[in-house]
Amino acid sequence: MSSKTVKIGIAMRNFTRYPEMPDPKALLDYGIWVEELGFESLWVWDHILLGTEPNFPIAESLTMLTAVAARTKKIKLGTGVLVLPLRNPLLLAKQLSTLDLLSDGRLVLAMASGWYKREFDAMGVPFNERGKIMDKNLEIMTRLWSEPSVTADLPPYNMREAVMYPKPGSKPRPTILIGGYVDAVLKRAAVAGDGWLTYFYTPEGFTRSWEKIVDFAKEAGKDPATLQNGNQLPIMIGKSREEVKPKMMEWLHTEWDFASWSESTTDSAIMGTPEECVEQLRRHVDVGIQRIVLVPYRYEREQIEIIAREILPKLQG
Repeated sequence: MSSKTVKIGIAMRNFTRYPEMPDPKALLDYGIWVEELGFESLWVWDHILLGTEPNFPIAESLTMLTAVAARTKKIKLGTGVLVLPLRNPLLLAKQLSTLDLLSDGRLVLAMASGWYKREFDAMGVPFNERGKIMDKNLEIMTRLWSEPSVTADLPPYNMREAVMYPKPGSKPRPTILIGGYVDAVLKRAAVAGDGWLTYFYTPEGFTRSWEKIVDFAKEAGKDPATLQNGNQLPIMIGKSREEVKPKMMEWLHTEWDFASWSESTTDSAIMGTPEECVEQLRRHVDVGIQRIVLVPYRYEREQIEIIAREILPKLQG
């Protein structure tokens, strides 16, 4: 049995499947509740538009985190993941620095370049340039947060002595994890970001990509030991793995996407008795995963209570 501990966060159900609607007030109550249960962090999903038939109504991620920040004291607040190219980087830098101050530095930002072309087209952002836009936005935000004055012509942003105060509460800036799967993204996580957040990866899949990230960091002269990582994992607790598997698979195949160009897979699902789930989660800890964000089966209250009571104490130490 591993003696390592891990940070255990939990996802917020800020998107639903039409015709069900997210309820922002209920989501705020949920954020307060999961802090009381002892989860290390709370993570929101981020899209502006998602899906057509069915569509997935989604409550805006930063609005939800701001509400939770105002009503909580210690739980970390994460974006898992913020679609960075869809947002104006100056406006976003301002919003996030204010949110980080409001929360006393509890913000953890996972950001990605996005995958849903229809959303980019509707927002007027060139989908095929999203990687370049992401890199530019990261540079702009990081500079605004860390420099007293920024002069840079990065079209369409022509900054002449751009001064942005107040700076974030976190120094030198909030943690930035990069989400995504391909090598260019893994390099961005190693070099431009503070690490990587992935989605529905098995321990083996995680290890293959994390080894690449470590190598990219070394090549860039960065100490890989400074990098952070996390994995978002679906979980369902029941009488046995066999008993819960059919329900879990049905849910995963109707409400979740698995990128064909990644190692995200339903095989990552944590299922079974509390003891079996702890054992499966330990395998992730043993390969070096530092934070696990649990996505409880259909966000059922009973599932979350069992996790808090029977799994958190064994893993968070």
